[in-house]
This record gives sequence, C-alpha cells and structure tokens, in this order.
Amino acid sequence: MKAKITRIKNFRKNTLIQGFFLVREKHLRSTRTNHPYLQLYLQDNTGSIEAKVWENVPAFEKSFDEGDAVVVKGRISQYREQLQLEVEDIGKASPEKHGEYGFDLSKLIPSSKQNVNQMWRELAKIIKGMKNPFLKTLISTIYKENAEVIKVHPASMKLHHAWLGGFLEHVLSMAKIAVPLGKHYAVDGDLLLTGIMLHDIGKIIELKPAQQPGYTDEGQLLGHIVLGRDIARDAIAGIDNFPADLQLKVEHMILAHQGKYEWQSPKQPKFKEALLLHHIDELDARLNMMDEAMSKDGESGAWTNRYNYFRIPLLKGELEGDEDV
Repeated sequence: MKAKITRIKNFRKNTLIQGFFLVREKHLRSTRTNHPYLQLYLQDNTGSIEAKVWENVPAFEKSFDEGDAVVVKGRISQYREQLQLEVEDIGKASPEKHGEYGFDLSKLIPSSKQNVNQMWRELAKIIKGMKNPFLKTLISTIYKENAEVIKVHPASMKLHHAWLGGFLEHVLSMAKIAVPLGKHYAVDGDLLLTGIMLHDIGKIIELKPAQQPGYTDEGQLLGHIVLGRDIARDAIAGIDNFPADLQLKVEHMILAHQGKYEWQSPKQPKFKEALLLHHIDELDARLNMMDEAMSKDGESGAWTNRYNYFRIPLLKGELEGDEDV
C-alpha cells in the first residue's frame, strides 16, 4: 500500500482513497434485484462514513467482522448530499502486516477532546459535595468499582458522545447543568445527581468498548435500562439500612429516564427529579448531536444539508445575509 493514507475528514467527492478504518457496523443486504451488497459504517478518529461494497461480496463478507480494523481502497461518491465510500478492496488490517504503512489502531478511535483525568476529578468533587449519606455512598461505591471502565467508555453506539471517554463527558456535563437547575426548581439535588450518575450506568455492560464498537449479548437481550437497575440494586443491597422509599425513587429514575414508551422507556417520569433528569439527558445529548452534525457537514455557506439526525438544515455560522456594521 504505497499511496497516501487519507483520513475521513479529508474525504472529497470523486476522489480515490486508501486508508485504515474501524468497522462500526456491517450489514449484508440485497438490492431489489436480489444482488447482495455490504453496507458498512467506517470510522477513524476524525469522523465516520457510510460505505458500500458492491462487487466480490461473498469473499469480502468473510474477510472481516464488525469491530475489526480494516484497510480499504475505494472512491468517494455522494448520495443524498452525504459523502459515501464505494469500496473496491477491503481486508483486515494488523500492525504486523500494515505497521510500516502507517497503521495505528489509536488513530481509528475517536476520543473526548476533554482531559479524562480532569473530568474525573470534577465529577469526584461533585460527588463529595453530596449531603445524603446513602446516595453519596451508592454513587461512590459504583463509580469506584467501575472507574477504569467509566473513564474510557462511550455514551452510545453512534448517536451522541460515541467515543473514548464519552460516557464520563456526558455525565459530567449533565451534573454541571443539574446543580443550578435543581436549585431553581427546588428539587432534591442529591436525588437528581444520583439519577444523572446512574441513568446510563448499564451502558458499561450494554456496549462494548469504543475500541470494539458494538453491543454485548447482555446489551442485545436486556438493554442498559434493566442492566443499570440491576447495578443499582446490587450496590444498594450492600449498604446497611438504605431507605426503601429512596431505593424505589432511584430505580424509577433509571427506568424512566428515556421519558417515553416509544423510546423503550418502561416507565414515564412520575416525580420532579425524574422528569428533570429526562430533560437534562435529552438536552445534553441533542446539543452534542447538533454540534457533531455541524462539524461534519461538508456544505459551503451558513447551512448544513438536511441529512442529519434532525432532518433539517442547521445554521452553523452567521446568516448568509449578515454583514458587519
């Protein structure tokens, strides 16, 4: 592989590329005429892209798996105003075979732009400031036992904060929002913080590490809501005299944090702290998704295209008619 390695952020329409990527998703599909093709979602630490394999599908389908690092040759096209990679050749990459050509697994894994250790210290300070001894012990116990996983885990597969340290970044951002909002709405601040710390804790079991994107068997069969409730229940069982009514509220916040039945939420929020948790979670996730849509958009001018999560053009800069006065 002698050609220059191209990173996803540098992809341009109608260009040939060669590069190393991580396979986030792999699906065997068929066209309307029953011609098989592979639909892939590839990433490096500069971005992600949808890719299609149209030729030699049976051979290529067996040559790599979801979660593998791959070496790819192909052409960049455009579909519905989004860049897409049409794969001509693809195979599993390894340091032994491709190290001399620039293969480096760490360059394929997006990571938080924030310092993980600094985020951890900020979160620890917030936990230290909690007044309720039962809730403080609960959070401290779970976070200490799972510290190494929490520091590097993604917050989702691909929707928001889907990178190394994304879980911690999302939780810390929510906690910072919760402190002033909790005071403004006169809710139990420690209960709200507990819900924030635990609402997605099941994702440390549901999702594989960012280095190997995908869902675990437990994630596929149970999901992070049930897994999170189990983690909280197990930890509470080890805390003497934990109030039963407080346990019910903690469990409800985990079960109801997604807010709507159609969003796979077993319950809807039934008290103020649970409702506020749901909206803080949505706020932080959606704004992160909007930031990502804007940063990855390749359109010139002030507006993105409409092929994003929100399905509308997004204003990413000054209005085109604005002029300095």
